[in-house]
Amino acid sequence: MEQISTNKAPAAIGPYSQAIKVGNFLYTSGQIPLTPEGELVTGDIVAQTHQVFANLKAVLTAANATLDDVVKVTVFVKDINDFGAINEIYGQYFGEHRPARSLVEVARLPKDVSLEIELIAALER
Repeated sequence: MEQISTNKAPAAIGPYSQAIKVGNFLYTSGQIPLTPEGELVTGDIVAQTHQVFANLKAVLTAANATLDDVVKVTVFVKDINDFGAINEIYGQYFGEHRPARSLVEVARLPKDVSLEIELIAALER
């Protein structure tokens, strides 16, 4: 196993890694709408979702991967009513690429944010 980290995404806020590479797969930890400096992005779900994707892209880049390498996405949301806005932004980032995805409404997320997203990517095809 190899730990992957970058200062272009927020540091882990607990005893975990931003991502772990195992064989040809990369498993990211969930990213929330924190800037790389650790500032919480507040406001609407649109701004928060864009920050989460910026963080995920930074972690993927640190592993020499892109969103095109993603095979599975798990989205955790505090309010399922945000699904439409999140889904629209999600489509902007993935384009025609369609990884498998789960979206789950949860009672609470770290720092009381509105969403968290984690990825699994295939690093070598």
